[in-house]
Amino acid sequence: MKTRFIHSVLQLRKRLWFKPLVYCLIAVSTALFAQFADSLPFSKKLPEITSGTIETLLTIISSSMLAVATFAVGSMLSSYSSASQSATPRAFTLVLEDDVSKTALSSFIGAFIFSIVSIVALKTGFYGRGGLFVLFLLTLAIFAWVILTFVRWVDNIARLGRLGSTINKAESAARKCMEKHQKAPFMGGVQKTVTNTLVGVKIYCDEVGYVQYVNMSALQELAEEHNLRMMISAPAGHFLAPDQPIVVLDTLVEPAPEIVTEIQEALVIGVNRTFDEDPRFGLVVLAEIAARALSPAVNDPGTAIVIIGSFVRLFSRWADIAAQQDEPKIAYDRIIVPELEICELFDDAFTPIARDGAGTVEVGIRLQKAFLSIKRLDYPGMDTEARRHSKLALERARHKLPIKDDLDRVEQIASHIG
Repeated sequence: MKTRFIHSVLQLRKRLWFKPLVYCLIAVSTALFAQFADSLPFSKKLPEITSGTIETLLTIISSSMLAVATFAVGSMLSSYSSASQSATPRAFTLVLEDDVSKTALSSFIGAFIFSIVSIVALKTGFYGRGGLFVLFLLTLAIFAWVILTFVRWVDNIARLGRLGSTINKAESAARKCMEKHQKAPFMGGVQKTVTNTLVGVKIYCDEVGYVQYVNMSALQELAEEHNLRMMISAPAGHFLAPDQPIVVLDTLVEPAPEIVTEIQEALVIGVNRTFDEDPRFGLVVLAEIAARALSPAVNDPGTAIVIIGSFVRLFSRWADIAAQQDEPKIAYDRIIVPELEICELFDDAFTPIARDGAGTVEVGIRLQKAFLSIKRLDYPGMDTEARRHSKLALERARHKLPIKDDLDRVEQIASHIG
């Protein structure tokens, strides 16, 4: 329960309402903070600002910010809808997390709240001479901040929800998660091998969904307390059904119910996959965007070619980080974690494009060039997977390309891969 609560709290910052709420609290605090200037010894020496002057500025802000905030929400909803329709519904969360839009909306709402609170305080005579002067400076600062935020947001909203922007966000999310995974490929645990595979009691979970997070520290503490070793059977991104174990123990004795409950609560399971802990999900989303672009209704092979380039960059980055990393540090020596197979990453990325783009010669050529580039990367298994997927893509092209010259061009590049 503790793991899920903490995970849920950490996920609040991604909610659309979280940042506006924080800005509202800051706005109220700022409006009330100005009154503290009245208690300063030099407050009577500050320039005198009439409450009418400040009220005029605050009225302008209050009357305009609510309308601007409403306009911002409408523009953001339009962008969200565009992202879901032009890319894939799985990319919606990426657009929803756009920091510039949330900052802009939060600024507009925060400025509106600040102006309302300040006007009420002015009408009640809450401020003295020092407070009025500080409030005047704060009002000017907020006015300038809102204008700069609006200009920046207008430039961003023109791109938000567009296909190119969504692809960039999906690639960025995939790269961050893949980098995070490569720096700790076994989440601080021990790599699963043939010799240390556990065959003891299996722990199941009644929930059905995707594993979103595994609390390794909680499992390690539990294992130390009860002198156990555990093997993760359902890492992040794994779809969990009632007949699939989440953890295997190194004992044949059925553990106490409270131990089983604690193990179950160390995993967060949700309806959807997330980008945070699942390096495969970013590749899946990019592949879905490419597959939609290659559908007969859209017929946009250029987008698929752009995404193939994204895959080459991602796998290159994967290999670079692996080359720079030392042996993974083991922080949880009682937890055994399976390795993420490179074949799974290749299947997630290239199978949909090779399948749906088999009848498009330019996509077939770009795929073979991508496999040739990836084959040359210094990472175990990449050359094998590049050859395997090159042969699969070529076989699909042979069934789909009707013109021999087109097929010959694809085969010519594939011949260099081996």
